[in-house]
Amino acid sequence: MTALLLDVADGVATLTMNRPEARNALDAAMKDAFADMMPRLAADAAVRAVVLAGAGGAFCAGGDLRAMAAVRPTMTLDGWRRRMQDIQPWLIQLIELDKPVVAAVDGPAYGAGFGLALAADFVVASPRARFCLSFMKVGLGPDFGVVYTLPRVVGAQRAKELMLSAREVPAAEALQLGLVLEIQPEDRLLARAQALARSFVDASPEAVRFIKQDVAASLASSLPEMLEREADHQARCFDTAYQAEAVERFLAKQPPRFKGMDPGPR
Repeated sequence: MTALLLDVADGVATLTMNRPEARNALDAAMKDAFADMMPRLAADAAVRAVVLAGAGGAFCAGGDLRAMAAVRPTMTLDGWRRRMQDIQPWLIQLIELDKPVVAAVDGPAYGAGFGLALAADFVVASPRARFCLSFMKVGLGPDFGVVYTLPRVVGAQRAKELMLSAREVPAAEALQLGLVLEIQPEDRLLARAQALARSFVDASPEAVRFIKQDVAASLASSLPEMLEREADHQARCFDTAYQAEAVERFLAKQPPRFKGMDPGPR
């Protein structure tokens, strides 16, 4: 069975974690598949946005604890550190991908699965989605970038509460906390995530890339630094054929190529 399925249609790549019998827990094969897939998606100009989903009514149950228990007798401290470091290149590529990433979360997003959801720019969840940083329950600290991404979404105090309590967060609370952009019924979840991703197919790739980079940089930068980034990045956008065409369309009273994010069903 293929651990990670890829489907590309209308400029949107849908990645589906495909271990439904294990609630899509991340084993070595799936991690290797992500490591292979991320550079390909980053380099493919035909892919303008990415959807991340899970098969079988689950997003991702986190790390594979059975595999963890199996390697424990022979695993050294440095060996485990290297094991965790091996995921870093492709995880950084996912978080820093210069294309919008939409996570479609149905069912559990636990541990590393929660981290994968946080790696996306937007999270669309079903009513039965549930989020849990379960690391404390197995005596571990968080991984998969959670200590970087979560405080940026919910703030330091709430991030510490979610990490230290290891409590489950239902979809409705996740929406209130800002972890989730919107909630959609299970039968419309994937289609809605793909529609949201397709919103950006006709957007300026330069503007998308710079916005993602600048938001990521803003929390560790000063106001003068961010103003300089704005000046540089807007100038680079101005110097594109896309921007020139957009102005021409506006002056000619023609509809723009980018029509905004799909507002979805109301």
